[in-house]
Amino acid sequence: MERTHCMSHRRLITTLAVIAGAALAVPAAAGAAKYPPPADPKGEQKPPPGPHHTIKVCAPHKHKAKGCAKTIQAAVNRARAGDTVKVPNGTYHGGTNINGSSKRYLRIIGNPKAPSKVKIDAKGASNARSQNAFKVNGADQVTIDGFSAKGFKANGFFVINVTGYKLTHLIATRVGTYGVYAFNSKGGEISDSTASENDDSGFYIGQTPPQTKPVRSIVRNVKSFANVLGWSGTNMRYVTITKSQFYNNGLGIVPNALDSEKYAPPEDNVISDNDVFWNNFNYFKGAPFKLRPGATGDIPYPIGTGILLFGGRRATVQNNRVFGNYLIGIGALEQLLLKQKDAADLIGNKVIDNQMGLNGTDPNGRDLFYDGNGSDNCFSGNTGVAVTVPAGGATMVPCPFSGANAYDGGALSYALGWVTQPDHEAAWVRTPHPPRAGITPLETYTKK
Repeated sequence: MERTHCMSHRRLITTLAVIAGAALAVPAAAGAAKYPPPADPKGEQKPPPGPHHTIKVCAPHKHKAKGCAKTIQAAVNRARAGDTVKVPNGTYHGGTNINGSSKRYLRIIGNPKAPSKVKIDAKGASNARSQNAFKVNGADQVTIDGFSAKGFKANGFFVINVTGYKLTHLIATRVGTYGVYAFNSKGGEISDSTASENDDSGFYIGQTPPQTKPVRSIVRNVKSFANVLGWSGTNMRYVTITKSQFYNNGLGIVPNALDSEKYAPPEDNVISDNDVFWNNFNYFKGAPFKLRPGATGDIPYPIGTGILLFGGRRATVQNNRVFGNYLIGIGALEQLLLKQKDAADLIGNKVIDNQMGLNGTDPNGRDLFYDGNGSDNCFSGNTGVAVTVPAGGATMVPCPFSGANAYDGGALSYALGWVTQPDHEAAWVRTPHPPRAGITPLETYTKK
């Protein structure tokens, strides 16, 4: 009898691993894009001594004006570390690269009060300049402030191999992979920005190098909507996401562990004081972007989910308002396909003091899901919880808690079954949403 049980369990795990990997794997980069190789940002580059100068970019169609740089790239090329590049309102075609320590502490300023007036468009640009609106590689403490980006093949605003950055007052729409993206970097700020209609995630911090004295990255006051994922964070560390809105995406916030990037799993992240709602965008029925096979595959993401921890250690999910997600409000499960088996389990995660279902007026399909994998994981103080998987919440022990959690393979099997059905909405529990000022629920995209 025991042998039969073990064999069944093994076959179940193998089957679920295939399902989970196909359904939840988040690609690290756009297939068409050529990324610089990740390097170890060993330590913050020294602030430049100055004196610092301001370089003005010529307004569009006024390239004969005295003293201004004809393009943003020309201004960056002219600039020295610590200088400021000012970009007037208008439309600029093609991206800008900021490379190396000689460009550290550069400030590139558009219109912080009205970023939509400084448009960076990929239309008409060469292939090399149509990848990213801005790419910062190996230049610490660069600020990019007050721009909108549209139509780029790879990303909107992309930072790689740096210690410190500031990406603020930005708008990223319909780019090839990620709207605002920081990779293989230590510490930074993403704030007061919007990302929408991107064919992977609106915002993304990934492959954060482990640090003995961690420097946190702060994400504050961002809005992410009408993307496949509102937030994706493959192997991200020391990130705080707060006071932000993730709505009308396929999924809201999805930290995850993958072998495709270094330093698995995600660790020591905080998701706090956010509004995560109406993430029921079934982009398979229509989308403003082309679906990428690497992002969607034959088995889809579990559309209709607010926050999902897919592997990870010591995440705190606290004091968020999670409502109107038709499948799951907040869920957690191990990364079944990770080759680094010691990094696959959920360890030390806390789901505490979240408000579910908007006081009963806008319920989630299931408020909480946790399969009981791992150790030291706990749930406390969450209000408005009406439905859990497993029923009765037996896996969700109160905080504080230490020790092995009680694994429930049946709960995992049941939950992963949601994404294997041809109808992506088959497991949804629909309820009407109360009106919300300025926001219309998005389930199926209609071309305007």
